[in-house]
Amino acid sequence: MEFSEVVRRRRMVRYYSDRPLDPAVVERILASALRAPSAGFSQGWAFLALTDPADRARFWPFVPTRVEQTPSMQQAPLVVVPLAHKAAYLERYAQPDKGWEDRAEARWPAPYWHIDTGMAALLMLLTAVDEGLGACFFGIMPEHLGPFRAEFGIPDEYAPIGGVTVGYRADDLPAQSSRIDARRRGVEEVVHRGHWGRRARPSADS
Repeated sequence: MEFSEVVRRRRMVRYYSDRPLDPAVVERILASALRAPSAGFSQGWAFLALTDPADRARFWPFVPTRVEQTPSMQQAPLVVVPLAHKAAYLERYAQPDKGWEDRAEARWPAPYWHIDTGMAALLMLLTAVDEGLGACFFGIMPEHLGPFRAEFGIPDEYAPIGGVTVGYRADDLPAQSSRIDARRRGVEEVVHRGHWGRRARPSADS
């Protein structure tokens, strides 16, 4: 599939069939996350991959709203929880070639451990589309994080940023609401060219 088509077809899919995934496909999706960029090549991430039905069943009580709204998400044969490891970044940037020896979090203009882990999650979403699958990223609410960590043995230094489901789309997948297209912001609305508020495209002879 052409990359432009992968991007065009990407959407959050919440309705799945119970058709299993080829293990090789699962491994390709997981491996794609490792190609995400990371500040200083810190690679401050980890991924909890749930493929066994019993393990997936243990996960769903921690996202009750998601289950209530779209129960068929539980049929997705792959659930991945991306985990951000802040300490990996603070340690990496204390190395001689970076020189932030105080490991101060205040030096960071943004929490790159979350940004990079989010980009890794996006690569999994795009790889799923390329494999002819559906995928969805969703949040895990703060009140459920402690019990989730305990259930799956997640170390304190790793922060779950959400969950990803992957699977074959349900045959009765609802059509995307026309309101989505109506609400989608266009390039001319969000891109500022050279200065804030300047949106006109440069002319061909400029």
